[in-house]
Amino acid sequence: MEELSKEEIANWLKGLQSRICLALEQADGAGKFSTEEWERSEGGGGVTRILQNGNVIEKGGVNFSAVSGKLPENISNALKLPPSDFFATGVSIVIHPHNPHVPIIHMNVRYFEVSSGAYWFGGGIDLTPHYVNAADATFFHKALKDTCDKHDAAYYPEFKKWADDYFFIPHRNETRGVGGIFFDRLTTSEKHSKKNRFEFLKAVGETFAPVYTELMKRNSDKPFSEKEKQWQLIRRGRYVEFNLVYDKGTKFGLDTNGRIESILMSLPAMASWQYNFSPEAGSAEENTLSLLRKGVEW
Repeated sequence: MEELSKEEIANWLKGLQSRICLALEQADGAGKFSTEEWERSEGGGGVTRILQNGNVIEKGGVNFSAVSGKLPENISNALKLPPSDFFATGVSIVIHPHNPHVPIIHMNVRYFEVSSGAYWFGGGIDLTPHYVNAADATFFHKALKDTCDKHDAAYYPEFKKWADDYFFIPHRNETRGVGGIFFDRLTTSEKHSKKNRFEFLKAVGETFAPVYTELMKRNSDKPFSEKEKQWQLIRRGRYVEFNLVYDKGTKFGLDTNGRIESILMSLPAMASWQYNFSPEAGSAEENTLSLLRKGVEW
């Protein structure tokens, strides 16, 4: 029997939260994360860390949670599990920058187990530029591929396609951004032990800070116009639509009576919905929309 415990996984994830917050504070240069610990009446709790109105980051959240209790019936049915007790722990991050040339980023790394003995890891990282920059998208995807390839050459192509399919807004017929990787229900297999799966999860988690702080450095000093700022607010609106309508993490948090402020920390401070907005022909905005599709090889 493997000795990797849920406590060991949760403790590592809590440390990851601290390391990422420190790296983001250093890259931002001014903003500091506030810290709020919370408890869930049914079992467990978490630590919500929020940075607002920094030099680069307008609003960013780096959340840790470790919750437990009876698995709600609608979730056990959806997961095709018998009535069970559950334990879930993870780190979830969303960063909304001031400058429209700095992309939004999201990461989630998580572990889930039930009293019947089933367990799995899940998560991923995806990038949502307001303006798609091909060099940045290529840098981002190469970093994720390098991380995946160190663990299994099959991971990146499979998880990239999974991200394209998952981070898709059907009612807009567009991807949320330039994708990344997404994976779920990674458990023991012929090729991978539980410890091996955890090592991969750890590598994904540690990829976040160096990649995003580099993108902050590249783009945070670029000048921008009021038109570009308005476009940023429209793109944020699309982000809100996905998170409230389709995101499974949001739904899981609501279904398990999670802390609402922590669940909705992924939403930007400001967003916009302009009626029937159409970008000018040949504009940077039109070019970005043309690239918000599945299957782009960066």
